Order: sequence, then C-alpha cells, then structure tokens
Amino acid sequence: MACGEFSLIARYFDRVRSSRLDVELGIGDDCALLNIPEKQTLAISTDTLVAGNHFLPDIDPADLAYKALAVNLSDLAAMGAIDPAWLTLALTLPDVDEAWLESFSDSLFDLLNYYDMQLIGGDTTRGPLSMTLGIHGFVPMGRALTRSGAKPGDWIYVTGTPGDSAAGLAILQNRLQVADAKDADYLIKRHLRPSPRILQGQALRDLANSAIDLSDGLISDLGHIVKASDCGARIDLALLPFSDAESFSPC
Repeated sequence: MACGEFSLIARYFDRVRSSRLDVELGIGDDCALLNIPEKQTLAISTDTLVAGNHFLPDIDPADLAYKALAVNLSDLAAMGAIDPAWLTLALTLPDVDEAWLESFSDSLFDLLNYYDMQLIGGDTTRGPLSMTLGIHGFVPMGRALTRSGAKPGDWIYVTGTPGDSAAGLAILQNRLQVADAKDADYLIKRHLRPSPRILQGQALRDLANSAIDLSDGLISDLGHIVKASDCGARIDLALLPFSDAESFSPC
C-alpha cells in the first residue's frame, strides 16, 4: 500500500481505547512489549479468514469484525482462559474504503473494549480481502482445559444450541428458506454474531476434563477430543438442545 494508505489505516486502528497494565509497549514500534502475570500460562490462538472461503464477500464489515474476534475468543474459552488480553491483526484489503474501515474498526474496538482487550500490533497489505488474527489470554498454570483430557465415563455436554450458525449460513447462501422471518433473522444473527463462552469456560475449568470450541460442528470437534484422548464417544441425539428457531418449517 502507498504511504498515504498506511496513514489511513493507522487512523482507524492505532487508537488505544483500553490501556492494559500488562502492555508495556503497544502499537507503534517494531514489536509489542508485554508482561505475563505471575502464575499464569499464556494461551495463544491464530486464525486466518479469507473472503469467499470463511466468510461471504459482501458481509457487513461490522459483522465481519465481530465474528472474526468472537470465534477467536471462543478458542480461549475452550481452554478455560480467565483473561482475554491482547490481539494482533494482519489485514489484507483490495483497496482502501474509508466507510468500510470505519465500520469494521468501530465494531472490532467495541468488542475489544467489552472484554478489556488491547490491539497490540499487526500489519496491512494490498490484495484479496483476508485477515489473520492472533489472540492471547491467560490461564492459571496447570489448569487449562485441553482436547486430550477426556476419560472413559465422562459425560458430554454442550453450551448453547448447536446448528444455529450452520442454519444461518445456509439462509444467507439461499440454500435454506425459513417460513418465519423472525426465526430466519435469529439464525442469521447466530451465524454473524456468535457468543463467546468465556464465562462458561472459566466455570468449567475445575469441573470438566476436556473441552473444545464447536466451530467445525459437534461431530467433527468431538472427533478431535476422541482422537486426542484415545477414547470413544456416544451421543444420544434426542438429548441435544436445539433452539426454537431450528424447529422451523421450510418454505
């Protein structure tokens, strides 16, 4: 990107709304300088999202920012993180659209503020729309929930109502029609604005042996636990919780 374009990007992302005490030096230098609290383990998750693959190219930029950060927060929640802390963002844009950047950055900082997180660095470049987020949080030493901790005899639980996001995406892609407009709107919102289960992850840290984020679906993600824990699993489909909106009648 040209120098002027870098200045434009800085206008929207170099604006610290939350200044955490564990950030010694944030945006503006070659590296961020960070302090890990005593007796805490640093948990890190990285996701790359590409337009047309991981999200619809015409998605509202506010929804995109929210969803991109929320799905990364869900990874921290699955580990039992007590404190989502820092974010890095590498953003690739086909061109500079000030209205798009303002909507995207406002939504991103709103969610960062809600969780008392700080954007500590990143990168910008020109190309097809994509982004890579690196999220960092803290877990008390020796108490992280992992995929490999499940044991024979454990019960399988889910938070929320599986399937909502997939149904919402199908509606957006015109692969599914729902008779009730309120149900359709609800399912679309569940896809675009997922709820990170941070508090649930913290509560389960001393109860559960294993946990995982269900971003790839119950069967796929449970399969990761089964493989990592070297055990099997059995699901009673009749006991799975579904939202009222999933009892829709297709048009």
